[in-house]
This record gives sequence, structure tokens and C-alpha cells, in this order.
Amino acid sequence: MICRTSWNSPKTLHSMRAGIALGSNLGDRLAHLNEAHRLLQDLHNGSGPFLSSKIYESTPVDCPQNSPLFLNAAIELSTDLPPLDLLAKLQAIETQSGRPLTRGFHEPRTLDLDLLYLGNLRMSHNLLTLPHPRISERLFVLKPLNDICPNRQIACSERLVRNARDVLELSPDSDCAVNFVSYFQQAT
Repeated sequence: MICRTSWNSPKTLHSMRAGIALGSNLGDRLAHLNEAHRLLQDLHNGSGPFLSSKIYESTPVDCPQNSPLFLNAAIELSTDLPPLDLLAKLQAIETQSGRPLTRGFHEPRTLDLDLLYLGNLRMSHNLLTLPHPRISERLFVLKPLNDICPNRQIACSERLVRNARDVLELSPDSDCAVNFVSYFQQAT
């Protein structure tokens, strides 16, 4: 189920929790995720903890044939940035990692940062839909999210992250294998 509502930017935005999915399947995948992790910490405004999942390796979903395996993770941070400003910051980090601005749909990439949710905000814009419309269909998103916020309610449903993850893991139709690989590198 997808909720679509319009959203008008308030004059001031209070700090909200933002969920961000990270993925990489080109180049030094682990280095790309660690660098993104470091840069995302700079976006965290310090109210509430900066949460990081484990890093998982997953098979590509809806990608061109013979696409390399992904490394995936999730982060939750606090921000007072409006949604489109936060999206612009995430896209700048992707570009900094070598991801081209123009690309084919679901092509392999050095870095993919998806804004999954921003508090309980619901919006539909040509550049961004919140919460992410496919959050409950992606095991490679749900498994890392379960590490950091298993009790988070999923987009317009009564289902929690941990329950949705359990359903997908048990589903015979699930064509995505997701396995633990690493932890984020600690800043020195």
C-alpha cells in the first residue's frame, strides 16, 4: 500500500529522524559505504543518536543481468533539513563518490543513498516520495533497518520493520539473498 499526499514546506522544521538506505555495487564497495557513513555523520544535527546498521551483501534486485552484488546498510540520523534539501545533500554525496548524474535505471553504481523516511512525514513530489514507496518490499533495506529500528512502523501500514522482514525472509518468492559482511569503520 502506498500513501500519496502532498506536502507543503513549513517555515521552520523541527529536528526529525531520517532513515537512509546505503548501497554500492561498483568499485571498492566497502570504502564507498564507509565514506558515505562519514559524510552522513556531518549531516546529523546531534539531537538523538546516529544509528548505523551492520553491512550486508545482497543479490541485485531489478537490475540489469550480471550486475555485481551489492553491499547495503541503513543509517538513522537527526536533521532539521527540509526533505528536498536533505535529498540534494544525499545526491551530492552520491556524486562525490563517482556516481554519474545521468544514468540508466538500476544500473550498477558506486553509491546509492535512498531517503526512506523523515519522521512521520508523508509527501509526494516528482523528485521524492516519503516514506519510500518500496520500503516494505526490499529485504536488502528491511534487514539493515531491523538492526537500528525494528519497531518502526512501515509506510502506511500497521506492520513493523521486524515483522515485514520476517515475512520477506520466509517468502518462497524472495529472490534476494542478504548476508552479513561487516561493520562500519570507526572514525579515528
